[in-house]
Amino acid sequence: MRPSLQLRMGQHLTMTPQLQQAIKLLQLSTLDLQQEIQEALDSNPLLEVDESAPADEVNDNFDKDSAEKPTSLSDGSEDSTPTQDEISTVEALNQQDIPEELSVDTTWDESFSAGTSNTGIKSAPDDDYSYQGETSESIHDHLTWQMELTPFSDNDRAIATAIIDAIDDSGYLTVTVEDILQSMGDDEIELDEVEAVLKRIHMFDPIGVGAQSISDCLRIQLDQFCADTPFIEEAKLVVCEHIDLLGNRDFRTIMRKTKLKEPQLKEVMQLIHSLNPRPGDAIVTSDEQYIVPDVSVFKKNGRWVVELNPDTAPKLGINQQYASLTQGGSSADNQFVRSHLQEAKWFIKSLESRNDTLLKVSNCIVQRQNAFFEHGPEAMRPMVLNDIAEAVEMHESTISRVTTQKYMHTPRGIFELKYFFSSHVSTETGGECSSTAIRAIIKKLVDAEIASKPLSDSKMATLLAEQGINVARRTVAKYRESLGIPPSNQRKSLI
Repeated sequence: MRPSLQLRMGQHLTMTPQLQQAIKLLQLSTLDLQQEIQEALDSNPLLEVDESAPADEVNDNFDKDSAEKPTSLSDGSEDSTPTQDEISTVEALNQQDIPEELSVDTTWDESFSAGTSNTGIKSAPDDDYSYQGETSESIHDHLTWQMELTPFSDNDRAIATAIIDAIDDSGYLTVTVEDILQSMGDDEIELDEVEAVLKRIHMFDPIGVGAQSISDCLRIQLDQFCADTPFIEEAKLVVCEHIDLLGNRDFRTIMRKTKLKEPQLKEVMQLIHSLNPRPGDAIVTSDEQYIVPDVSVFKKNGRWVVELNPDTAPKLGINQQYASLTQGGSSADNQFVRSHLQEAKWFIKSLESRNDTLLKVSNCIVQRQNAFFEHGPEAMRPMVLNDIAEAVEMHESTISRVTTQKYMHTPRGIFELKYFFSSHVSTETGGECSSTAIRAIIKKLVDAEIASKPLSDSKMATLLAEQGINVARRTVAKYRESLGIPPSNQRKSLI
């Protein structure tokens, strides 16, 4: 083989650092975006927070009560690799020319801004939409505190400590009393002593803590009722001997074995329902995850208006004192300042691009799902990512990124943008019905059902067919499970 020169034409994908940054910012959640901005502020001396932004009162459409949990979340597991069309989309959003330099007497805000344009919501830096919950106390700390206030001997205190260490967050003892005795490693301690200390812990707050089974837990709580409480003995009989039937809601068998009539069993069940089968939950509270909405939707002059929330990110600007150093100094210093100035410009422009894209997509979603905002989830229209992509002339991957972990505050609650996308089910009239609407109808049917005669999946499929929505029983079961609704045999109740 001899070396030779050949001329070939071809296409290949090239991503500049600016495009990579724009795509990265586009898919970040609010929390991740704030961290990214803070890192940029720490690493770039020419980038600063604009403290001159007005701090007027926030519009009533956003208030602290709006920082609540998301009503619905969807799984957005799309490919994270940007496509050629997606890069073209980002480039189209960055078509505005950026000058290589800014004159000393020109401020950056006169040319570019990373603030949320076209928004009537004024920023309030002192207002925090995120909720700072109280530090929750563990059940072990709560029980140890009570143990220290209880007169125990040294041996009993050591036994109580071992018992408390073996109690889980639900309030149940995870080992047997024999195991606790063995773990003590003291031949002088007897099993009766461990059982006596355990009975004293049963009386700690919450009552029933340290029980070894749900039957034992409920019995301990029933023992605290007055002896003349109506149906107290019958309730003890049910929880002690028929707890499995009670868990399966087999009330017919319970009535046959206990010789109770239905009105009497109703009274017994009402008494049992006043108990707490998980006493530890009264002490241990899970840390709720609160979110900050990215956009707000409200009705103004008969039209639904979409506005960005300016509190999701601080307003950035260029440090003019440092930027003026490009006019003098050594070449090395000039190069340092110029490179950081350009990075700051691109970062602010990428933020502006992100805001514009988010506002454009949110507006399109509101226009297509106008019936949802007017009438609720039952009026949700079927919609896929490609529908929005065609409407805003962007790539589907871009829509996927901009709707992931972005939240919309509406008069009906806070929703992730992906909540508004759903598959469709054909109706008898030849139309289409959203799967989200079907879930809403199923939930409405379950809420309106008779507790003693809950609707089966087949019956709900029949009721949906009467409304012109043809879905199979297994489809109803799938939607019901996605809503966290148990099957009909577990929903049955006498009260």
